[in-house]
Amino acid sequence: MKALLNRLINHETISKGEAKNVLVNISNGSYNPSQIAAFLTVYMMRSITIEELEGFRDALLELCIPVNLDGYNTIDLCGTGGDGKDTFNISTLASFVTAGAGVHVTKHGNYGVSSKCGSSNVMQHLGIQFSSDPDFLKRSIDKAGICFLHAPLFHPAMKNVAPIRKELAVKTFFNTLGPMVNPAFPKNQMVGVYNLELARMYAYLYQNTDKNYAIVHALDGYDEISLTSRAKVIRNHTEQMLSADDFGVQRHTQSAIYGGDSVESAAKIFTQVLEGQGSEAQNNVVCANAAVAIATVKGLTPLEGFQLAKESLIEKKALAAFKNIRDLSLN
Repeated sequence: MKALLNRLINHETISKGEAKNVLVNISNGSYNPSQIAAFLTVYMMRSITIEELEGFRDALLELCIPVNLDGYNTIDLCGTGGDGKDTFNISTLASFVTAGAGVHVTKHGNYGVSSKCGSSNVMQHLGIQFSSDPDFLKRSIDKAGICFLHAPLFHPAMKNVAPIRKELAVKTFFNTLGPMVNPAFPKNQMVGVYNLELARMYAYLYQNTDKNYAIVHALDGYDEISLTSRAKVIRNHTEQMLSADDFGVQRHTQSAIYGGDSVESAAKIFTQVLEGQGSEAQNNVVCANAAVAIATVKGLTPLEGFQLAKESLIEKKALAAFKNIRDLSLN
């Protein structure tokens, strides 16, 4: 590690193979916490390269515990986090709305590191118990249209990194990797990223896979469609700019989608939205993100996807999906 750190400190980059090897060595316990922290810090100070990102991704996919859910044609809605906006759990809510609209979801999530409340935090707070049992996950999709994949259960190799990330409490390149390493290997992916540079890198890597994807970034900095500004959406063969008008709604302020300063406040918003008590802005931003996911799988326009998403939310189909997965996890 010393030689590698010296190279990185001297502004050198590392190859795809070296990047893969260093993550394998981290998982094997070959490095001490200070070395790992120093390694992570390098990538807080400069951009990651495509080769480095690809190597890190390949290592985590190779080291993960895979789950075979191929028969369900699922999508994952997952953001990188790290945008510093402290929104409520938009992509997680959008996942349930998407499931309620009849699109199967394998939601990959974790505890918050750079945010106050990650998807796993809010799920756990609301009574969801995590499982890596394939039969349980299949039952979840069969009954609820969605299963929740709590990242630490499927990425045990990262146990040496988790406490360091928690102590650092800022975004690292593991934020960047999260959406790329879903252990169910879904064929469809909607991923939100915190800047356009990363959007381009994701597009480059995804175009060399068989994924059907939509990569989104709001131009005012959100790693999701925020409806506070226009958003760039990169798909397999097209790029477009989406605004609130494309979903038939009004733009809103950033304060309207703030998630509060605790897990409790985020969970309260989560429940209110599912139960039909969310604000217009909260409902619209959730449905806009679900719309892109639905449209990605079904080949629809964003407005058509939005109409299906609104129906899922208003008719409590999303709430039913949540209650079903919660009941399953408690039995």
